[in-house]
Amino acid sequence: MPTIVRIRDAGDPRLEAYRAVRERDLAGREGLFVAEGRVVLEKAVAAMPEAIASVLVTDARLESLAEILAGLPAGTPVYAAGQGAMDEVVGFPIHRGILAVGRRPDRDPATLLAGMPPEALVVGLVGIANHDNMGGIFRNAAAFGAAAVLLDDTCCDPLYRKAIRVSVGAALTVPFARAGTAAALMAGLGRAGFETLALSPRGAVELADLRRAPKVAVLFGAEGPGLPEAVLAEARGVRIAMAGGFDSLNVATTSGIVLHHLAAQRNRPV
Repeated sequence: MPTIVRIRDAGDPRLEAYRAVRERDLAGREGLFVAEGRVVLEKAVAAMPEAIASVLVTDARLESLAEILAGLPAGTPVYAAGQGAMDEVVGFPIHRGILAVGRRPDRDPATLLAGMPPEALVVGLVGIANHDNMGGIFRNAAAFGAAAVLLDDTCCDPLYRKAIRVSVGAALTVPFARAGTAAALMAGLGRAGFETLALSPRGAVELADLRRAPKVAVLFGAEGPGLPEAVLAEARGVRIAMAGGFDSLNVATTSGIVLHHLAAQRNRPV
Protein backbone atom coordinates (compact mmCIF):
# COMPACT_ATOMS: atom_id res chain seq x y z
CA MET A 1 0.00 0.00 0.00
CA PRO A 2 1.15 3.59 -0.52
CA THR A 3 2.19 5.69 2.43
CA ILE A 4 -0.42 8.31 3.45
CA VAL A 5 1.23 11.55 4.60
CA ARG A 6 -1.00 14.21 6.15
CA ILE A 7 0.02 17.74 5.14
CA ARG A 8 -1.09 20.79 7.08
CA ASP A 9 1.56 23.34 6.04
CA ALA A 10 1.52 24.59 2.46
CA GLY A 11 5.22 25.34 2.86
CA ASP A 12 6.09 21.68 3.47
CA PRO A 13 9.25 21.00 1.38
CA ARG A 14 7.97 17.54 0.41
CA LEU A 15 5.47 19.28 -1.87
CA GLU A 16 8.10 21.15 -3.88
CA ALA A 17 7.37 19.22 -7.10
CA TYR A 18 3.76 20.48 -6.99
CA ARG A 19 4.53 24.12 -6.34
CA ALA A 20 3.45 26.72 -8.96
CA VAL A 21 2.20 24.10 -11.42
CA ARG A 22 1.31 26.50 -14.24
CA GLU A 23 4.66 28.26 -14.15
CA ARG A 24 6.46 24.94 -14.27
CA ASP A 25 4.37 23.89 -17.24
CA LEU A 26 6.36 26.52 -19.11
CA ALA A 27 9.71 26.13 -17.39
CA GLY A 28 9.91 22.33 -17.46
CA ARG A 29 10.19 19.77 -14.69
CA GLU A 30 13.57 18.11 -15.24
CA GLY A 31 12.46 14.61 -16.17
CA LEU A 32 9.11 14.66 -14.38
CA PHE A 33 5.51 15.07 -15.50
CA VAL A 34 2.30 16.06 -13.70
CA ALA A 35 -0.97 14.14 -14.09
CA GLU A 36 -4.25 15.77 -13.07
CA GLY A 37 -7.66 14.30 -12.25
CA ARG A 38 -9.12 10.96 -11.27
CA VAL A 39 -9.35 9.38 -14.73
CA VAL A 40 -5.79 10.34 -15.63
CA LEU A 41 -4.45 9.10 -12.29
CA GLU A 42 -6.29 5.81 -12.74
CA LYS A 43 -4.76 5.29 -16.19
CA ALA A 44 -1.29 6.26 -14.97
CA VAL A 45 -1.41 3.83 -12.05
CA ALA A 46 -2.66 1.04 -14.30
CA ALA A 47 -0.10 1.65 -17.07
CA MET A 48 3.05 2.74 -15.26
CA PRO A 49 2.71 2.49 -11.46
CA GLU A 50 6.46 2.29 -10.96
CA ALA A 51 6.85 5.71 -12.62
CA ILE A 52 4.60 7.51 -10.11
CA ALA A 53 6.85 9.37 -7.68
CA SER A 54 4.07 10.73 -5.45
CA VAL A 55 0.42 11.79 -5.36
CA LEU A 56 -1.16 14.91 -3.88
CA VAL A 57 -4.88 14.91 -3.10
CA THR A 58 -7.29 16.86 -0.96
CA ASP A 59 -8.46 15.24 2.26
CA ALA A 60 -11.98 15.04 0.82
CA ARG A 61 -10.79 12.95 -2.14
CA LEU A 62 -8.62 10.46 -0.29
CA GLU A 63 -11.21 7.86 0.66
CA SER A 64 -12.80 7.73 -2.82
CA LEU A 65 -9.39 7.07 -4.38
CA ALA A 66 -8.50 4.14 -2.13
CA GLU A 67 -8.93 1.47 -4.82
CA ILE A 68 -6.80 3.37 -7.36
CA LEU A 69 -4.08 4.24 -4.84
CA ALA A 70 -3.86 0.58 -3.81
CA GLY A 71 -2.29 -0.08 -7.22
CA LEU A 72 0.77 2.03 -6.38
CA PRO A 73 4.02 0.38 -5.30
CA ALA A 74 4.47 0.03 -1.56
CA GLY A 75 5.85 3.14 0.05
CA THR A 76 4.79 5.58 -2.68
CA PRO A 77 3.94 8.79 -0.79
CA VAL A 78 0.37 10.03 -1.06
CA TYR A 79 0.14 13.53 0.38
CA ALA A 80 -3.29 14.50 1.72
CA ALA A 81 -3.90 18.20 2.29
CA GLY A 82 -6.80 20.56 2.92
CA GLN A 83 -8.25 22.26 -0.15
CA GLY A 84 -6.83 25.64 0.86
CA ALA A 85 -3.32 24.27 1.38
CA MET A 86 -3.40 22.42 -1.94
CA ASP A 87 -4.60 25.54 -3.79
CA GLU A 88 -1.78 27.54 -2.22
CA VAL A 89 0.85 25.01 -3.23
CA VAL A 90 -0.42 24.58 -6.79
CA GLY A 91 -0.99 28.28 -7.32
CA PHE A 92 -4.66 28.23 -8.40
CA PRO A 93 -7.96 26.69 -7.23
CA ILE A 94 -7.63 23.06 -8.29
CA HIS A 95 -11.19 21.80 -8.20
CA ARG A 96 -10.32 18.23 -9.18
CA GLY A 97 -8.20 17.96 -6.04
CA ILE A 98 -5.96 15.25 -7.53
CA LEU A 99 -2.40 15.54 -8.84
CA ALA A 100 0.44 13.09 -9.30
CA VAL A 101 4.09 13.53 -10.20
CA GLY A 102 5.75 10.87 -12.32
CA ARG A 103 9.11 10.11 -13.87
CA ARG A 104 9.21 10.36 -17.66
CA PRO A 105 9.82 7.16 -19.62
CA ASP A 106 12.92 7.13 -21.84
CA ARG A 107 12.27 4.96 -24.89
CA ASP A 108 14.48 4.27 -27.89
CA PRO A 109 12.44 4.46 -31.13
CA ALA A 110 14.29 1.61 -32.84
CA THR A 111 13.77 -0.68 -29.86
CA LEU A 112 10.11 0.32 -29.66
CA LEU A 113 9.52 -0.51 -33.34
CA ALA A 114 11.52 -3.74 -33.17
CA GLY A 115 9.15 -5.03 -30.50
CA MET A 116 6.03 -4.59 -32.64
CA PRO A 117 3.92 -7.64 -33.60
CA PRO A 118 3.63 -8.72 -37.28
CA GLU A 119 0.48 -6.61 -37.64
CA ALA A 120 0.85 -3.17 -36.06
CA LEU A 121 -0.46 0.36 -36.46
CA VAL A 122 1.89 3.24 -35.58
CA VAL A 123 1.28 6.99 -35.60
CA GLY A 124 4.02 9.37 -36.77
CA LEU A 125 3.82 13.08 -35.92
CA VAL A 126 5.77 15.90 -37.58
CA GLY A 127 5.59 19.48 -36.35
CA ILE A 128 2.57 19.06 -34.04
CA ALA A 129 3.06 22.08 -31.78
CA ASN A 130 -0.41 22.49 -30.25
CA HIS A 131 -0.98 20.63 -26.98
CA ASP A 132 -4.73 20.26 -27.57
CA ASN A 133 -4.04 18.56 -30.89
CA MET A 134 -1.32 16.42 -29.35
CA GLY A 135 -3.65 15.25 -26.61
CA GLY A 136 -6.46 14.60 -29.09
CA ILE A 137 -4.21 12.51 -31.34
CA PHE A 138 -3.03 10.39 -28.41
CA ARG A 139 -6.63 9.88 -27.32
CA ASN A 140 -7.49 8.64 -30.81
CA ALA A 141 -4.38 6.47 -30.95
CA ALA A 142 -5.48 4.73 -27.76
CA ALA A 143 -9.10 4.40 -28.90
CA PHE A 144 -8.17 2.71 -32.18
CA GLY A 145 -5.39 0.48 -30.94
CA ALA A 146 -2.24 2.18 -32.21
CA ALA A 147 0.79 0.36 -30.86
CA ALA A 148 2.96 3.47 -30.54
CA VAL A 149 3.42 7.11 -31.47
CA LEU A 150 6.68 8.46 -32.90
CA LEU A 151 7.40 12.19 -32.77
CA ASP A 152 9.90 14.28 -34.67
CA ASP A 153 12.01 16.79 -32.79
CA THR A 154 9.72 19.74 -33.65
CA CYS A 155 6.66 18.29 -31.90
CA CYS A 156 5.48 19.62 -28.54
CA ASP A 157 5.59 17.57 -25.37
CA PRO A 158 2.94 14.81 -25.01
CA LEU A 159 3.56 14.89 -21.26
CA TYR A 160 2.78 18.57 -20.90
CA ARG A 161 0.03 18.73 -18.27
CA LYS A 162 -2.63 20.00 -20.69
CA ALA A 163 -1.74 17.42 -23.35
CA ILE A 164 -2.10 14.62 -20.80
CA ARG A 165 -5.45 16.03 -19.65
CA VAL A 166 -6.82 16.40 -23.20
CA SER A 167 -5.66 12.87 -24.02
CA VAL A 168 -7.64 11.63 -20.98
CA GLY A 169 -4.47 9.87 -19.85
CA ALA A 170 -3.71 8.22 -23.21
CA ALA A 171 -0.36 10.02 -23.38
CA LEU A 172 0.59 7.88 -20.38
CA THR A 173 -0.70 4.60 -21.81
CA VAL A 174 0.30 4.68 -25.50
CA PRO A 175 4.08 4.17 -25.79
CA PHE A 176 5.86 7.01 -27.58
CA ALA A 177 9.41 7.98 -28.48
CA ARG A 178 11.24 10.91 -30.01
CA ALA A 179 12.70 9.88 -33.38
CA GLY A 180 14.79 12.96 -34.25
CA THR A 181 14.17 14.71 -37.57
CA ALA A 182 11.31 13.86 -39.90
CA ALA A 183 13.84 12.16 -42.17
CA ALA A 184 15.13 10.05 -39.27
CA LEU A 185 11.57 9.13 -38.31
CA MET A 186 10.87 7.96 -41.87
CA ALA A 187 14.11 6.01 -42.07
CA GLY A 188 13.41 4.23 -38.80
CA LEU A 189 9.96 3.16 -39.97
CA GLY A 190 11.42 1.88 -43.22
CA ARG A 191 14.08 -0.19 -41.47
CA ALA A 192 11.38 -1.72 -39.25
CA GLY A 193 9.34 -2.80 -42.29
CA PHE A 194 6.44 -0.35 -42.02
CA GLU A 195 4.49 0.99 -44.97
CA THR A 196 4.19 4.76 -44.44
CA LEU A 197 1.05 6.70 -45.25
CA ALA A 198 1.07 10.50 -45.38
CA LEU A 199 -2.14 12.49 -44.94
CA SER A 200 -2.43 15.34 -47.42
CA PRO A 201 -5.19 16.98 -49.51
CA ARG A 202 -2.92 16.10 -52.48
CA GLY A 203 -2.77 12.41 -51.61
CA ALA A 204 -3.14 10.08 -54.59
CA VAL A 205 -5.33 7.56 -52.72
CA GLU A 206 -8.74 8.30 -51.26
CA LEU A 207 -9.00 7.00 -47.68
CA ALA A 208 -12.18 5.05 -48.46
CA ASP A 209 -10.27 3.08 -51.13
CA LEU A 210 -7.21 2.40 -48.99
CA ARG A 211 -6.31 -1.14 -47.94
CA ARG A 212 -3.68 -1.24 -45.24
CA ALA A 213 -0.53 -3.32 -45.07
CA PRO A 214 -0.07 -5.48 -41.94
CA LYS A 215 2.58 -3.10 -40.55
CA VAL A 216 1.55 0.45 -41.28
CA ALA A 217 2.53 3.88 -40.00
CA VAL A 218 0.32 6.89 -40.67
CA LEU A 219 1.92 10.33 -40.59
CA PHE A 220 0.25 13.60 -39.62
CA GLY A 221 1.65 17.12 -39.92
CA ALA A 222 0.78 20.48 -38.45
CA GLU A 223 -2.35 22.31 -39.56
CA GLY A 224 -1.48 24.82 -42.24
CA PRO A 225 1.93 23.68 -43.49
CA GLY A 226 1.11 19.99 -43.31
CA LEU A 227 3.82 17.39 -43.82
CA PRO A 228 7.16 18.41 -45.38
CA GLU A 229 7.57 17.78 -49.11
CA ALA A 230 10.40 15.33 -48.43
CA VAL A 231 8.06 13.19 -46.34
CA LEU A 232 5.27 13.38 -48.92
CA ALA A 233 7.71 12.29 -51.63
CA GLU A 234 8.66 9.10 -49.76
CA ALA A 235 5.32 8.06 -48.27
CA ARG A 236 2.09 6.90 -49.87
CA GLY A 237 -0.18 9.95 -50.02
CA VAL A 238 -3.72 9.59 -48.65
CA ARG A 239 -6.54 12.13 -48.74
CA ILE A 240 -9.99 12.39 -47.14
CA ALA A 241 -12.83 13.35 -49.48
CA MET A 242 -14.71 16.46 -48.36
CA ALA A 243 -17.80 18.28 -49.54
CA GLY A 244 -17.89 21.53 -51.45
CA GLY A 245 -14.21 21.71 -52.25
CA PHE A 246 -13.27 22.05 -48.58
CA ASP A 247 -9.81 20.60 -48.11
CA SER A 248 -8.84 20.77 -44.44
CA LEU A 249 -9.75 19.32 -41.07
CA ASN A 250 -8.36 19.75 -37.59
CA VAL A 251 -5.40 17.35 -37.36
CA ALA A 252 -6.80 15.57 -34.30
CA THR A 253 -10.12 15.05 -36.11
CA THR A 254 -8.23 13.77 -39.15
CA SER A 255 -6.32 11.29 -37.01
CA GLY A 256 -9.55 9.90 -35.58
CA ILE A 257 -11.07 9.34 -39.04
CA VAL A 258 -7.94 7.71 -40.45
CA LEU A 259 -7.14 5.55 -37.44
CA HIS A 260 -10.72 4.27 -37.32
CA HIS A 261 -10.47 3.26 -40.99
CA LEU A 262 -7.15 1.49 -40.49
CA ALA A 263 -8.23 -0.21 -37.27
CA ALA A 264 -11.36 -1.56 -38.97
CA GLN A 265 -9.16 -3.34 -41.51
CA ARG A 266 -7.24 -5.39 -38.97
CA ASN A 267 -6.92 -9.04 -39.95
CA ARG A 268 -8.33 -8.31 -43.42
CA PRO A 269 -6.22 -9.08 -46.49
CA VAL A 270 -4.46 -6.17 -48.22
